[in-house]
Amino acid sequence: MDSIEDALRHVKAITFDCYGTLIDWRAGLSGSLAELFGLSVADRTDELFDAYVQIEAEVEARQYQSYRQVLSTVARRLAGRFGFELPPQRAGLLAEMLPEWLPFTDTNQALVRLKKRYRLGVLSNIDRDLFAGTARHFDVTFDFVVTAEDVRAYKPAHPHFERLLSAHSWYDEVLHVAQSLFHDGVPTGQLGIAYVWINRYNDANETTVRPLATYPDLACFAEAALD
Repeated sequence: MDSIEDALRHVKAITFDCYGTLIDWRAGLSGSLAELFGLSVADRTDELFDAYVQIEAEVEARQYQSYRQVLSTVARRLAGRFGFELPPQRAGLLAEMLPEWLPFTDTNQALVRLKKRYRLGVLSNIDRDLFAGTARHFDVTFDFVVTAEDVRAYKPAHPHFERLLSAHSWYDEVLHVAQSLFHDGVPTGQLGIAYVWINRYNDANETTVRPLATYPDLACFAEAALD
C-alpha cells in the first residue's frame, strides 16, 4: 500500500502494540523504578530509560523466557550498572507493578471510537497474566491478543505477526499501529504489513523504517481512520 488513505480503504482490523502505544510506558516505568530503587529518577530518566531499553532487548533476543523473568533480569542489571541496592527478593517487583501502569489520556476514547468500525487486536511482548491485569484499564475488549507467551518469542522477531496472519490471512486488511520503530516498524516492513507510527515524543526517525503515516497520538490517528 502506498499511502494511509489507500490502506484505510481496505483495512478491517487494527492491531496495536500495548506498552508505549496504549499504555503510558514512560510514566509507569518511572514510578516503578522510583519505587523499586527508592529514589527519584527525574534527573536520570533518559539515562535509565536508555539502559532499560538496551538491556531488555539483549535479554529478549536470547532463548525465550517469560516476561516476568525478563523484567527480573533487567532490574538486576540496572541495579548493577547504576550501583543501586536491590535485594534479591525485590527483583520481581517490576512485573508486579506493571499491571498498574495506566493508559495515555487519549487511549480509551480513541479505542472506543475505532471499535465501532474495526476489529481491534494487541500484539505485545508480555505474559498473558500481566496483560490480563493491564486489560482492566481499557474500555474495550480486544478481538484478539497475541502475547510473547503465546508465541515464545519477542518482537522484533516475526512470530507475533506470523501468528496473526496465519490465523486470519489479513495482509491487505490489517493495519498495525505502534510507537516502537524497532519492535514493530522493522518486522511489519519485512512482512509487508501496513504500519502507522505513533510518535508521542516527536522523536526523529533515524532508521530505515518508512511508516505509511505518523501521528502524534492515538486521538489524531483515530480521527484520520474514521474520517
